[in-house]
Amino acid sequence: MLAEFKEFIGRGNMIELAVAFVMGVAFQAVISTLTERVLMPAIALVFGEPDFDRVLMFGAIDPETGLPVGSAGALLTALIDFLIVAFALFMVIKAYNRFQRRSDAEEVDPEAAPEDVVLLREIRDALRAPDRGPR
Repeated sequence: MLAEFKEFIGRGNMIELAVAFVMGVAFQAVISTLTERVLMPAIALVFGEPDFDRVLMFGAIDPETGLPVGSAGALLTALIDFLIVAFALFMVIKAYNRFQRRSDAEEVDPEAAPEDVVLLREIRDALRAPDRGPR
C-alpha cells in the first residue's frame, strides 16, 4: 500500500496539480490586494464611502468594533474579487487554446494529408473486398 501511495504521489500530474494550486493561491493574493487596495477604494470614491465594507451593514453589534456584523459591501467586494479571478482564468485558458490550435496546425503537413487519405481509402477498400486472394 505504501508503494502504491508513493507511485501516486510521484506521478507528474500530482506534482503539476500541486504547483498549479500554489500558483493559484499566490494569484488570488495578488487579485485580493488589487481589489481591496485599488478597485474598491476607487469605487468608494465614486459613492462617497471611504470604507466600502461599511456599506449596507446589518445584524447584531460586534462588541469589539461597535459595528454591525453583517455587510453587503463585504459581499460585493468578494464578488468583484471572484469576477476578476474568473476573467483572468478565462483569458489564460483562451490564450492556451489559441496556442494549442496553432501547435496542432503546424504539426499537420497540408500536402501530405490527401496522400494519406488516399492510401487509407485503398487499404479500407482492399479489406472490404469479398475476395482478398490466398491466405
